[in-house]
Amino acid sequence: MYVIGTAGHIDHGKSALIEALTGIDPDRLREEKERGLTIDLGFAWLTLPNGDEVSIVDVPGHERFIKNMLAGVGGIDLALRVIAADEGVMPQTREHLAIIDLLGIQHGVVAVTKADLVEPEFAELVAADAEETLRGTTLENAPLLLCSAVTRQGLDDLVAALQSELAKTPAKRDIDRPRLPIDRAFTIAGFGTVVTGTLLDGSLREGQEVEVLPPGLRSRIRGLQTHRQKVETAPLGRRTAVNLAGLSVEELERGMVVTTPGWLRPTTAVDVRLRAVRYLRRPLRHSMTVTFHTGSVEVEGRLLLLDREELPPEESAWAQLRLARPVAAVKGDGFVIRDPNDTLGGGRIVGTQAPRHRRFHPPTIDRLETMDSGSPREAVLIAVAAAEPMPLRDLRRSLDLAADEVRATVESALAAGDLLALDSGPPTEGTLLFSAQGFATLSERMKAALADYHRQFPLRRGMPRKE
Repeated sequence: MYVIGTAGHIDHGKSALIEALTGIDPDRLREEKERGLTIDLGFAWLTLPNGDEVSIVDVPGHERFIKNMLAGVGGIDLALRVIAADEGVMPQTREHLAIIDLLGIQHGVVAVTKADLVEPEFAELVAADAEETLRGTTLENAPLLLCSAVTRQGLDDLVAALQSELAKTPAKRDIDRPRLPIDRAFTIAGFGTVVTGTLLDGSLREGQEVEVLPPGLRSRIRGLQTHRQKVETAPLGRRTAVNLAGLSVEELERGMVVTTPGWLRPTTAVDVRLRAVRYLRRPLRHSMTVTFHTGSVEVEGRLLLLDREELPPEESAWAQLRLARPVAAVKGDGFVIRDPNDTLGGGRIVGTQAPRHRRFHPPTIDRLETMDSGSPREAVLIAVAAAEPMPLRDLRRSLDLAADEVRATVESALAAGDLLALDSGPPTEGTLLFSAQGFATLSERMKAALADYHRQFPLRRGMPRKE
């Protein structure tokens, strides 16, 4: 199951193109219809020639609604970049492309719309300029097509290109941890509270017990819909509407996450690999205040650069973001940081529940690099060493690995002597884990403490537990 997201400047025809492709008007708000512009996220779906049904998220193009755009693009697999032939590349064309690039969205199609309004030669010039802006981004090799929502010129070719690009998109990794960032919450008469979002992992089923984070609200799924069709199970990667029992719409808001209980813990600190955008007006500074976006959440935070004082345009750094309130994020999630006017940078989350770090500290940088790109075994050993003794349940929560893979990796490391457990027998959720070096260090400290105690009190049989 795949999700397509639009991107482009205001009034370049994104919503009209989606309606021409699907027959669904994604502008759902009265104000949007009256003003003729998209303000918030819109949704539609499309059946491809091969029979696959894909979800579509239509995002606003106005610079004042970038935060709404960011709430919708976190779960997309393919970007449909829309550029009007009568205007060409504009500021939000570039900013939306920068966001797609920062989030690591690898597949896209460029549609030069309103081709019926200009001479073919002018449309070709706009197309050439559009291709130039793609250079050095994740969409550098995206196909580009001229089309018109009015005359339907090029629409069949556009659908074929979407199908072709989606076929190149790797299957989503499923580690059976359902996560649905909420982008809408509303009430339907006779049904109650409904939330919508893109299901990023696992699946949800009718009757399932769920938790809404960060507040920790418990609920049960009364019903599920995808593309306005009632379903018993919502699969990974689908736009999904969830009818939640026992919760009022006043308790819910965009940025919260629907998940299964017991594994995801909200955090106020994340370690990240950060890249600054190419058009940055001035370098990013250590300890500056930014707005942090991941999933559908927006929260103020403080940027701590760990390996430098400033980050110039197009350069990358290790950093930590200390957030003003908890967010429900996981390792591997994409993020973007902004100030009130501009997108500044973004990248991926390397670790959550992040401790405070010493800056310019090589072991810290080495650990972050291993957590980012090391093997599962290396990630397990690094995670345990950073917070030992670590219960197995906390280790499982901290990694973007399936529970069975974490357990198998731990058992292998225990057998090899790279990890040690305080319990005998197979590890359980509460088993406390040490790294081999950490356990050796603790043992030496205990021996030294006992030796010092016996020197002070040679006639005592041993050290009381309370001491």
